Order: sequence, then structure tokens, then C-alpha cells
Amino acid sequence: MAKCKTDCIERPLSLAFEKLGCVVGRHPYVFIIGSLYVAAALGAGFIFLQEMEANDIEDQFTPVNGRAKLERAIVVENFPQSEEFSELRLSSEGTYASLIITGLQGENILTEAAFNDIIELDRQVKSITTGNTFENLCAKSNGKCVSSAILDIYNDTKKVPLNITNLMNNDMFWETTTGGVEIKPNTSELTSVKAVRLFYFLDEMKTKENSYWLDGFLKLISNYTEQKTVHVSYFTSISRQSELETNSDSIIPLFSVTYILAITISIMSCMRLDCVRSKVWVAAFGVVSAGMAVLASFGLLLFCGMPFGMTVETAPFLILAETYKEAGVSITITTLTDVLAFYIGLMTPFRSVQSFCMYTSTALLFCYIFNITFFGACLALNGRREKGNRHWLTCMEVPQATGDGGGCCVGGAYDEKTHKEFEMPMDSFFKHYYGPFLTRAWVKTIVCLIYAGYLSVSIFGCFQMQEGLDVKNLATDGSYVGSYYDKEDEYFSAFGPNVMLVIKDENFQYWNLTARESLDLCLEKFQNLTVANSSISPVSWLSAYMQFGQNAGFNFSLMDETQFKSNLTAFLNQSIQGFSQDVNFTEGQIHASRMFIQAVNIRTAIDEKNMLDTFRETAEKCGKLQTPVDLIVYHPTFIYFDQYAVIVENTIQNIVVATCAMLVISLLLIPNPLCSLWVTFAIASVIVGVAGFMALWDVSLDAVSMIILVVCIGFSVDFSAHISYAFVSSEKSSANEKAIDAINKLGYPIIQGAVSTIAGVVVLAAAKSYIFRTFFKIMFLVILFGAAHGIIFIPVFLTFLGACRNSQEKNKQHLPEPSDTSQHQVKAVVIQNVWCADPDCP
Repeated sequence: MAKCKTDCIERPLSLAFEKLGCVVGRHPYVFIIGSLYVAAALGAGFIFLQEMEANDIEDQFTPVNGRAKLERAIVVENFPQSEEFSELRLSSEGTYASLIITGLQGENILTEAAFNDIIELDRQVKSITTGNTFENLCAKSNGKCVSSAILDIYNDTKKVPLNITNLMNNDMFWETTTGGVEIKPNTSELTSVKAVRLFYFLDEMKTKENSYWLDGFLKLISNYTEQKTVHVSYFTSISRQSELETNSDSIIPLFSVTYILAITISIMSCMRLDCVRSKVWVAAFGVVSAGMAVLASFGLLLFCGMPFGMTVETAPFLILAETYKEAGVSITITTLTDVLAFYIGLMTPFRSVQSFCMYTSTALLFCYIFNITFFGACLALNGRREKGNRHWLTCMEVPQATGDGGGCCVGGAYDEKTHKEFEMPMDSFFKHYYGPFLTRAWVKTIVCLIYAGYLSVSIFGCFQMQEGLDVKNLATDGSYVGSYYDKEDEYFSAFGPNVMLVIKDENFQYWNLTARESLDLCLEKFQNLTVANSSISPVSWLSAYMQFGQNAGFNFSLMDETQFKSNLTAFLNQSIQGFSQDVNFTEGQIHASRMFIQAVNIRTAIDEKNMLDTFRETAEKCGKLQTPVDLIVYHPTFIYFDQYAVIVENTIQNIVVATCAMLVISLLLIPNPLCSLWVTFAIASVIVGVAGFMALWDVSLDAVSMIILVVCIGFSVDFSAHISYAFVSSEKSSANEKAIDAINKLGYPIIQGAVSTIAGVVVLAAAKSYIFRTFFKIMFLVILFGAAHGIIFIPVFLTFLGACRNSQEKNKQHLPEPSDTSQHQVKAVVIQNVWCADPDCP
């Protein structure tokens, strides 16, 4: 049954490719010119590249339908932006510039000398003119530009603020705008402040003018050298975005290095001492074929309007690597598994992952098409040259060589018994040395111990995994953005965001004592959280209203709905603390209201994840009280924290679905179900290894690493499926002999594939961007562990599998046998049994 199943699939494919090979062999120039024309025509789509670039951080690196985005829509609908600016009540991060000012040696900054520098710097910033002044563009409250409270105190008193009481009376600014605060015991006197943070908020409605001013701010501060006693770190609301876009420029020079490496490795793999059998031009055109695939596929998708995310820029490196990895195995199977793995990646909710997977999978399809057309035609021409015993460089006919020594003036030697080229040294190594060595009993024992150690370290690493993409990693190394974030983490991590609690139930009875008690109980639950501080009272319009009523002599316990709402109108009209922005009170109906809870001790990604989870869980508990309080929690940073809620779940989902799909493919193509399970085991083993070691290599599980874990599946299949198939298809009698035979056939191609793939991405290790370095790190682990499974672990484990011994000894449908490495490239395109150099091939 297994043989029938395999033959039903494999035999028609073999016949189809044999016929295609003959057609390509008869008309090579047609396929070469046609392929070039198609690549050029589709490549014209690059004229839309600038238009289709998608580098918006929120759009690309946060979940498409993230919960926080839905919650933001509720906030914007119920609390539209007011003309009176309030940082606390922003539904977005706002438009701003910021400075973190520290002592040159980390000393106390609240000194007269330091403050003179700070005041002068502030004056310079507010004097920036780019067609508009700061006064014209600034966000205003009560008709005045919003400024930092610490500067207001200094301007009023002309003294450095040294009393914590003054600071606490100014919107508690000391928690978010001063860092490294030390207070004299049992007093309110400040003894030291290590950092001061200043904000310059702009009116969000003036988008174009703000952009010019922020550019002027960056230009001023980057060249500012007048400070004598302080160090300045700076940042703007557009900095992350602009830094992300500059990442693209940093990667462009690496493309040329990659192509040089690809050509060099390809030529080295195809060069022979025999001047006829050397296939230098085949190697060069292999690189051209990969480049054509990138050009055609990217151009086609750009024509179709597919967004071009920044992560797509790593795809050409992968395509080049993938091309040469396929030299010794069936590219039909390889393409199927890899493309399927990438298409499964489209299931993720991150647009950066979706964009990468779409472009890369399409490029692999074109790579496959050009391999069996353009590259196949090049092979056919090369076959004609070799058949005519012509020199690889001059194409002049040379005398027939009689041995395997070759030379520059003779060539074309072959083994007259097998009618194949002479065995290469690497083939001899795997057949006569490495294979027998690996199958010795004591070596197998050592391999099993090594695998146990590998698996143990991998599992340990998985438990050290960090989740989420730190936004500062989107900037290049040495960027001012990184410096600002480092200072922020050092001095301003004690307090997290002021989280918005939005009561969205328009039927909630605020005037009812039972309802208010339920709301108080809900707020108490939030205050008692470990990520909050019970000593910091919530910012609550209702509490302020109750205090207002008590001062006015109201009795809320006797107040009905009408009285509550009429007095509420008077309160909101008189409020100078912005509470009028916290109640959506229109047409006599309270549609929604909001309050704020201060989060504390949010220092790491784990803290961010725990804060988001506990706040949302507490909100759900409030909805289950005896008098339910239907509310949501929101802060602009939750848009980015949402990745924690989906990243693990989606990664596991992608891996499980892809692994199951690969199992089905291996069951169809490998004539033994038990060996197919070994392939699935190898996939799982490589994924665990990559996940564990990447965590130990300081790589977090985020939208970037998720991409490569999807790639991991395809590469794992490439290495394990073919070695397993070669094992069960071998006609040798014993398990050890089968393993040696499989290693002899696939050992060198696996090594070639691993080396060429790593060479294709190794230049990314020198990139100044976290995204590109992460790509290299994980790809390196994928290839290292995949190759180790292919030529070490799987062959040894298969020798323990007695059930595979005689299942398909009669099966002749082998994968392309690369024992003759000089013919790897020919067999890669599955033009089987013939060179197709002869136009009369059957």
C-alpha cells in the first residue's frame, strides 16, 4: 500500500519533469530569453516600491485586531480630544519632544549650576523657528503652553526646588519627570535628584508644521554643545519611526557582499581540476537565477499592491541561501515544504510577518520556476559543452583526458564502468570514513549522550524565553533613541503608565449608593494589585464630585438621578483639573466616564505583560460583582503590550499547523509511516533547540523571531525528510549499511546546503539593526541544528529503527542521488537520467 501510494504521486511527477527536461534541452535559448523577459517585465513593479513601503511601527509590529486598538476606539468615541491639553488623558502617545538631563558624572542635578544649563537649554528649544515658533505649535491649557512643572517652580521662585511637598503639589510630576530622587529621612526635603525629564508637547492637529519643528529640535540638540555641567539625551514622538526607516538604508551595502559570497561559494562547489567538468558558468547563472526570482516575485506583488514591510528586506538573503541548499535534493519537495511553511505564516496577526511570508513564499515559487526553466536551460547548454569536450572558459574543444588528474589542456574524464564522473574526495570521506565511524556502537552511545545534553539545554532555554519586541530595538546601534531609552530605564522605571479605567455602561447608576459602593470596591481591587500602589489615590472625577458636594452641603445618600445630574453639570463647569474631559455627559445621559490608576515598578517586558494581564483580569472581575461595573482598561502603550497576549499562542499555532502539514507531506513522500514520525520528531527537536538557544542568545520571542521559527520548520524538513527517505529506500541489508548509504548520498549536499545558507545570511551579523541581527542568529541556529540532525542524530536514531529495514528495499524511486557531486546541479532540476544536451533525447 505504501509503495502504491508513493508511486502514484512520485511516478507522474518524475515523468512530467523528464518530459519538461527534454523540452528545455531541445530549446534552451527560448527558456533563457523567455525567463529574462518575464523577470524584467515583472520587475517593473519596483516603480511602486516607495509607494508600497509599510514601515509604520504600530501597523507592522502590533496585532492587527489587537484588543487595545478596539479599546482605543471606545476611548476616542466617548472622549474626543479637547482643546484643553492633558497628558494624562491622551488616547495616543501625543506629539512631543523630550529631554532627559543628568549630571555628567551621575551626580545630583538640582544645583544652581546645573539648573542654569537646564534653563538655557529650555530657552534654546523654545526659540526653535521652522516657519512656526514653539508658541504657535505648543499644546495649550488655559491659553498657555503646557510646560514642565519643575521649570514652573523655578521660574516662580528663582530657586532650585528642594522640597518634595512642592513637587507633589504639582500633579505629582516628581514621579514621572524626576529620577533618582533621594529624600532626607522623616522630612520632605530633597537631598538629591539624578535626572530631570522635560516634555514639549505640540498640538496634534498641526501635523505638517509639527514635523518641521521636531526636525529642527533634533538638529538643535544633536549639535548642542553649550552645556557645561549636564548630559542630555533626547527623543521625539517621530524618532522611533524615522530610526526604523533608516534601518533600510543600513542593509543595502550588505546585498553586494552577499551576492559575492554566493557566487564565490557556488563557484567553489562547482569547480573541478578537469577543465571540461568544471561548471563555473553554471554556478554564476545559479546566482542570476536567484536574483531573477527576487526581481520577478517582488515586482509582481508590488504590482498587486502588497505592502512592502521592512522585514521583507531580509528575504533576498534567504532566497540566495535557499537556492544553493537545494543543489543536492529534490527542489520539488523542498519548494513544497518551504512555501507551505511560509504561507502558514500568513495566519499570524502581525503585518510584518504576513508581508515577509507572502514575499518570501512567492520568491521561492519563482526560484523554483526559474530553476526548472532558466537554470535548466543553462544546464542543458553546459551539458552540450561537456558532451563536445569543450573548455569551460574558452568553449574550445580539448583532448579527451584518460584519468581523473585533468589539467588545463585536457578534460572530460569519466569512469568507464559507471559512466559517471570520478568520485570526489568529499564523497569518499562520507562513504569510507564518516559513515562507518558514525555507525560504531560506542559512537552511537556518545551521540545519544550529546543529544540528551542538547535537549536538556534547549528545554532549559525555553523556560528563560522573554516575550515581546522592545521598541528601542527598532533603532540602529548607537542611535540617540537607544541612549534615551537607557536613561529612561535607569531613572524613570519606578512608575509605569497611568492606566485609564473606562466605565462604558451608559446604564450605570452613579447616583445609586449600591452602585457607588460596587465601583469603590472595584477601584480598591485595582489599588491592591502588585503593579499598583494603594498609597496613590486614583484620579477620579466621582471622588472629586463627592468632595465638591460635601463642601457644598449636598447629601448624596438622599440625592436622586435628577439632582445628581444637575449638580454634576455645575461641578464639571467649575472643575479646573480637567474632570470635564472624564465624563461623556450629553443630553442628560452619562454615556461613559473614566478614572485613572497609577501603575508602579514596570521595569521589564515581564512586568509589562503581567501588568496588562492583571489589569484586564481585574476589569473582568469588576464585571462580575453583585452590581456589575462594566469597564475596560486602556493606555496608549497597551497597543504595543498586546503582542504579549498573542505572540506565544500564535507561534505555537503556526508551529503545530505547519508541523502537521509537514507530517502529511512526509507520509505521502516517504514510504514508511514510522519514519515519517521520525521526520516530525526531528522538526519538533530542531524547533525546541532553536527556541531554547535563541533565548540563551538574548533573542526574545517577538514578531521578528516568529518569522524565523516558521522558516525553521521548512528547513527541518529539508534536512530530515531526505535523509530518512534515503535510509528507507536503500537496498542495503543492515540498518548500519542503510545509514552509511544515506549519508554517502546526502552528507555532502547537506554540508553544502548548510555552508551556503549560513554564508547567505552571515553578513547580517554585521548589521547595526536588531531586526537583521536577530534574523542571522536564528537562521544560524536553524541551519546548525538542522544539519546536525541530518548528518548526526537522525542517521544514528534510524539505525535503532528495525521496522524500516525491509519496507522498501525494492523501491527504485530514489531521491536524486548526489554521490556524483559534479552532477548535483543537473539533478537539482529533476531532469532525470539524461543530460538533455542531445536534442533527440526521448
